[in-house]
Amino acid sequence: MSSVVRVLFLGDIVGRAGRHAVQQCLPFLKKEFAPDIVIANGENAAGGIGITAEIAAQLMEYGIDVLTTGNHAWKEKAVYAYLDAEPRILRPANYPPGAPGRGWAIYPAGERPLAVVNLSGRVFMDLVDCPFRAIDAILEEVQRTTPLVLVDFHAEATSEAQAFGWYVDGRCSAVIGTHTHVQTADARILPKGTAYITDAGMCGALDSVIGMQVEQVVQKFRLQLPVKFEAARGRPAVQGVYVEIDAISGRACQIQRFQALPEATGVKMRTEHGLSPE
Repeated sequence: MSSVVRVLFLGDIVGRAGRHAVQQCLPFLKKEFAPDIVIANGENAAGGIGITAEIAAQLMEYGIDVLTTGNHAWKEKAVYAYLDAEPRILRPANYPPGAPGRGWAIYPAGERPLAVVNLSGRVFMDLVDCPFRAIDAILEEVQRTTPLVLVDFHAEATSEAQAFGWYVDGRCSAVIGTHTHVQTADARILPKGTAYITDAGMCGALDSVIGMQVEQVVQKFRLQLPVKFEAARGRPAVQGVYVEIDAISGRACQIQRFQALPEATGVKMRTEHGLSPE
């Protein structure tokens, strides 16, 4: 039995460009990192906002083991029943009781059980329940089964994401930020052993505004009039992080952020190791 659990986490998948980029790059990334489990945030996979049952199933066929979401999970009402029925897709755990789906679950990661928790921030976001109190309650239950806990913290404010990382340092194996679609350069292992990054980035068109068509977003900012945003197409990238976790202690051993670009001759990739505690 391996002493390390290897996790590959892909940032928000945005529209068709993001889905196609994942399809092209994931076999290469699996060969490169040999992950025990692949997790991705899929809340923007359907046209740039929302997710459908059909698209979720497609992404799982590409090799994603667990899909997390966020505030856009509710865009397509037809997906509500799927959130209840499919255990491999999560929505933020701190939505009020009665919301469709589940906010956390335990999945096999190689030969070890890994708890994956989906939480939403509250600053500039929906007025959901407190994520700090939510994680306390979840950890009380989860840690009876496994010390391996990864959190997708779906937040707008970088300060809230960082505060959450510090709050759970030593109690969670990894806190991976999502939602802003901009990969941050602060991947590190916090002093008590939690791997952290404020935002893992996105899987989508590079020539865009957070995955949406540039002209539409610029028009919105210039005129302040209603504009329907559409997911951008063109040159795509897959961004995310690779995390190694000690299987016994649950402490992270390393975090590495990456960007993979599908090209005609193969996949080009850039990586950078996160900081380790002194």
